[in-house]
Amino acid sequence: MRYDEPLFRPPSEAESFILQATLGCSWNACTYCAMYRSKRFEVRALDAILADIAEAGARFGAEVRHVFVADGDPLIMDLGHWEPILRALAHAFPRLRRVGTYATARNLLAKTPEELKRLRDLGLSLLYLGPESGDDVTLHRLAKGATAADHVEAARKAREAGMDQSLIFLLGAGGRERSEAHARASGQLATAMDPKYLSTLTLTVVPGTPLARLEGQGRFELPEVPGLLAELRWFVGEARPTSAIFRSNHASNYLPLGGRLPRDREAILAVLDEALAGRRPLRPEWARGL
Repeated sequence: MRYDEPLFRPPSEAESFILQATLGCSWNACTYCAMYRSKRFEVRALDAILADIAEAGARFGAEVRHVFVADGDPLIMDLGHWEPILRALAHAFPRLRRVGTYATARNLLAKTPEELKRLRDLGLSLLYLGPESGDDVTLHRLAKGATAADHVEAARKAREAGMDQSLIFLLGAGGRERSEAHARASGQLATAMDPKYLSTLTLTVVPGTPLARLEGQGRFELPEVPGLLAELRWFVGEARPTSAIFRSNHASNYLPLGGRLPRDREAILAVLDEALAGRRPLRPEWARGL
C-alpha cells in the first residue's frame, strides 16, 4: 500500500485494512494535537484511492472484514469521492462488515441528512469523534472549532442516519483551572451525544504544540495523577448514555478500566475510589504512551 506517514488509526482498528483517502486534517488547529502538523491537507486523487482498494482486494479480499478510512477527518470528502470508494470497498471485500472513519462536528454538520443516510446505506457505519471536552471554555482553549451544542447536533444527525459513534474525551484537557468543570461537562456531553462506544484518554502535552507553549509560559498546568483520577470519577458519575461500551484502557491512562455504562457505573466508581485511596496499583510512567 502507498501510505504517506505518519499514519494513525484508533486502537479498535488494529486488525482493519487502512485506506488513506485524505492526507492530514482539514482543521489541524487543535492546540494539543501534533498528529498531522507535518502534513498539508489534501484529498487524494480518486483513481489512486481506487487503485489501492483494488490492490488490497486482490491480496487480502477474503480476509478483510473491517476498513478504516484515514487520515484525520475524511468525512469532509464530498459524495463524489465517497460513493465510488464505498462501492469499491464492498466489491473488493465480500466479507466486509464495517467501514469507519474519523469525523468532526464541523464536517458532520456540513453534510445534509440525506448525504449522511446515503453514506450509511453504502456502508459507512462507524464515526470516531473526539469532542475531548464538554466544557465550552475548554473547547475554545483547545481550538476545537465547535461548541458542546455543535457536538450534540452533529451526534443527532449521525444517529438519525444510522451511524454508530465512538467518542473520545481527554482527561486533563481543562488543566487544573477547569478540571472539575471539564470532567463533569464531558460526562454530560457524553450523555447528550449517546454513543455506542465511549473512551477516555489522558492528555499528553506534546512538544512543539501551542499547548506546550502555553505550559512553558505557565498558562496551562496538567493536573497531577490524583486529579486525573478524580476527573475520571466525575466523568463516569455524570455520563448516562443509553448503553455504551466504555474503555479507559488506552496506554496514556493511569488506570485501565472497562465496562458498559450505565450498567457497570457503580463497579467502575468503586475501582476508582480504591485507586484514589491508594489501594489499587496504577500504570507506571514507563508503561504509558500516546
